[in-house]
Formats: sequence, structure tokens, C-alpha cells
Amino acid sequence: MTEKEMMEQTAAFRSEVGSEEELRETIKTVYNALLEKGYNPVNQIVGYILSEDPTYITNYKGARSIMRKIDRDELLSSLLRKYLEI
Repeated sequence: MTEKEMMEQTAAFRSEVGSEEELRETIKTVYNALLEKGYNPVNQIVGYILSEDPTYITNYKGARSIMRKIDRDELLSSLLRKYLEI
């Protein structure tokens, strides 16, 4: 299969979720709530992203409901763009 054929079969992903800055602030809010409760925020957020199980995120300060408003695809796209610096 040629690259052109693969591109024609690949679905484009576009998200309508807020700006990168809004996403960053939301994640920071959840991160800080997890940290305040004594959890390892990175592990908990990764667990949530991989499983979409909301119990990875504490209810403290409304962090769970805040996190559930984030589109996981948008979050992963943002993380990948940041990681690749594109």
C-alpha cells in the first residue's frame, strides 16, 4: 500500500475542546488536588488516561468531575505535540 493510499484511508481527528492553555490549567488543577491528597499525580493521571476509570482521580476539590470534562483524545494529542515540540 502506498503512502497516498494510507493517507486516504486514515481518518483525520479534530477536537472542539478548549485551548491548550485551558487544558494545561485543568490538568494542573487535577494534579494539585491529587498531590494534596498524597497521591502520585502522574501515576494517577496516566491510569485514568489509559483506562478512563474515574476512580484514579480523587473527588477532592472536584478534581474527578473536572478531569471527566477533558477529552482524552485531545489530551493525548496535546501531550504528543508538546513531546515532539510541534
